[in-house]
Amino acid sequence: MYADREPTTAARQQTLKAPINCTGVGLHSGLPVAMTMRPAPVNTGIVFRRVDLLRGGATEAQAAVPARWDAVVDTRLCTVVANATGATVGTVEHVMSALRGCGIDNLFIDLDGAEVPIMDGSAAPFVFLIECAGIIQQEAARRIIRVLRPVSVVEGEKVATLTPASGSSFAFEIDFASAAVRRQEGFVRLEADSFKDEVAEARTFGFLQEVDMLRRAGLARGGSMDNAIVIDGDRVLNEGGLRFDDEFVRHKILDAVGDLYMAGYAIVGHYSGIRSGHALNNKLLHALFADASAYEIVEEMDAAFVPAWEQPLLATA
Repeated sequence: MYADREPTTAARQQTLKAPINCTGVGLHSGLPVAMTMRPAPVNTGIVFRRVDLLRGGATEAQAAVPARWDAVVDTRLCTVVANATGATVGTVEHVMSALRGCGIDNLFIDLDGAEVPIMDGSAAPFVFLIECAGIIQQEAARRIIRVLRPVSVVEGEKVATLTPASGSSFAFEIDFASAAVRRQEGFVRLEADSFKDEVAEARTFGFLQEVDMLRRAGLARGGSMDNAIVIDGDRVLNEGGLRFDDEFVRHKILDAVGDLYMAGYAIVGHYSGIRSGHALNNKLLHALFADASAYEIVEEMDAAFVPAWEQPLLATA
């Protein structure tokens, strides 16, 4: 009866068609930084390259910093990764979020400093760069991580959970005393242009009263109202106001998308975060990979090749 069906094929890995670059400032260092995204071969994953270290005589291995959950060394207000020789790259979550949202599997990201430029505090500038460079499919099947059973980490009122699902979706809840934020809930399913339309433009945010404390700790030295939403008591100080009524929770989802892409492959499952942050998101990945029965790594099937009568089942199972 079904002998004339076309076989379902594996989705292909993707990289950029051409290199593309930008310049900016590091959110926490306050230093200028240049970044170039370059196409990478199949099965490379996302790899940062400290070209400033290369110029100083470092080897390629010493300058390469993998974007992986087990390379994370700091989660204070951003995600920082390091390699075995101590080279670090900070504030990686926004560009990682854009790469996940745009479906980029393999990429070299060259930096002449120790931090990804903050740009406008969202993932939208990185999405723009990716679209300008173009995306190409590669001759290798894309692999994904499928969540098989619930995994959760809890720290007081903070919770991060992964549960099995047919697609990739993110839900988040936040609750702040400030009337500018209050309690917000958000949800997004990563499909088609949902990341670009619903998540990418949401900016990072912070409270004015915390700025001095952060700068004494060596953080937020490059922060300004050009790259963050600044809240003073119950007021948003940015002249243009908010991009979304719930921009704060949308940005927390943006961060979670980037943090979970540190798994090395896209995760097919549902993420739920309650007051979670970079630290708990990384602990969630540690908990997932500590239990071999909680996940499997498989080839992703391409819905474009599924016969029409099967597609609704694929989308809702």
